[in-house]
Amino acid sequence: MGRYVLVVDDDRTVSDVVRRYLEQDGCRVRLSFDGPEALAAAEEEPPDLVVLDLMMPGLDGIEVCRRLRRRLPGLPVVMLTALGDEADRVAGLEVGADDYVTKPFSPRELVLRIRSVLRRAAPQDRGPAGVLCDGDLTADTGRRVAERGGRPLSLTVREFDLLAFLLANPGRAWSRAELLDRVWGWRFGDQSTVTVHVRRLREKIEDHPAQPRRIVTVWGVGYRYEPSEASR
Repeated sequence: MGRYVLVVDDDRTVSDVVRRYLEQDGCRVRLSFDGPEALAAAEEEPPDLVVLDLMMPGLDGIEVCRRLRRRLPGLPVVMLTALGDEADRVAGLEVGADDYVTKPFSPRELVLRIRSVLRRAAPQDRGPAGVLCDGDLTADTGRRVAERGGRPLSLTVREFDLLAFLLANPGRAWSRAELLDRVWGWRFGDQSTVTVHVRRLREKIEDHPAQPRRIVTVWGVGYRYEPSEASR
């Protein structure tokens, strides 16, 4: 049976279009039309991914995403946002959305984005060679599990992708555009996506996120991963 996707949008026409395209792609789909209904549905049967509209009456997408993250930390979330609302998109990324698509959107593009996030979220058997280490920080790209000091890190799909890429490519300065291309697979897009994910990742792997020692800012360029002394 296909992957189970929960679609949350108060616009029933949009929800029905998304459902039909996802079902054509082999997914099993459940629709929810408001925040409380979505949270109850996720509690009843945890989905493989949630498509979540940002602007809904009552409990909005930001709060729904925040509560879903508390209950199901590894759950992939793709947000639907209004065109041009950069502040809202950033807010969605801040609470843990893995990706976003702006309205009006192409249903085919949405399906491709969902397929990409699901593919990255799926554990893969890559054996010991898939384990990246830097001091007390490890990322197993086969099992998609990251740990620091032996304790598991609660990372979103994209946060894990970013961490694994940086661990695999230390010492080189990467621009936001390059990271958007290499980690997200986007040739064009909002580079604030990278900024938000770097900030969230620092909060999870740095002793002092405001003074990072691992993911350092290269002014005028982007970011560089500095391996710990123990790994050099």
